[in-house]
Amino acid sequence: MAGISSLSLATVLDGLEPQLSGAQLSLAEDLFGVLAILDANAGLRRALTDPSRSGEDKAALVDQLVAGRVSPEATRLVRSLVMERWAGVRDLGDALEQVAATVVIAVAEQGDGVEGLDRLEDELFSFIQVVETSHALQRALSDSQATDEAKIDLALKLVPQAGPAGSLLITQAVRAPRGLRPSALVERFLDLVAARQQRWIARVSVTRPLLPNQLERLEAGLNALYGRDLKVNVTVDPSLIGGVRVSVGDEMVDSTVVTRLSELRRKLAG
Repeated sequence: MAGISSLSLATVLDGLEPQLSGAQLSLAEDLFGVLAILDANAGLRRALTDPSRSGEDKAALVDQLVAGRVSPEATRLVRSLVMERWAGVRDLGDALEQVAATVVIAVAEQGDGVEGLDRLEDELFSFIQVVETSHALQRALSDSQATDEAKIDLALKLVPQAGPAGSLLITQAVRAPRGLRPSALVERFLDLVAARQQRWIARVSVTRPLLPNQLERLEAGLNALYGRDLKVNVTVDPSLIGGVRVSVGDEMVDSTVVTRLSELRRKLAG
């Protein structure tokens, strides 16, 4: 997914982020259910991604489609997706899948923070390892003659340690791999987990080593700023000249002298 579709997905995910701390797996189940409806109806997908139709018109179509079938929260999320612009018909479904998986991952994160994400990562990785080393399992999980229930039962037996979040993602990958091998889709979900884990790591660049009390103040300040206990990795980079550069996930906080000089040059040149 690239271009306008990536921007649309980012917009929806940004709007979703404040809600994730209280999200439940039932929301993700509703979203995966809507995805199944979209995947089964090419005409509906075209209607919901048609650039000639207004966002309000497409949102009204969503209301007709899912009213009373999923939660109001799920309906609002699907409405927000269809009101964005999508470069391709498939992009809407891919985005909905990622939003649903993000909800699942955030539920794993609740309470235990990065430890919950680490457990989920281990569960998904264990599933991938077991399946990818057995051609028989790969065939069994992709067997068009087998029922979804039978394949899901087999998949979950492969990772008996999986919690509710991991079980839901594996179940979704087996039930609706959407043109991929189930293990390949689980690998995509694993990438989303890894990206979420980065929100718990602060990468700090400084011009000289920090004293213990300075590091302690830095950690306390970052934890207060981001509202969670971050793992702080500090590297020394004399080329910064002065100041500090901090990145947490995709966010960058930069107060180095080099950056301020560059900004000044741009202002003078403009």
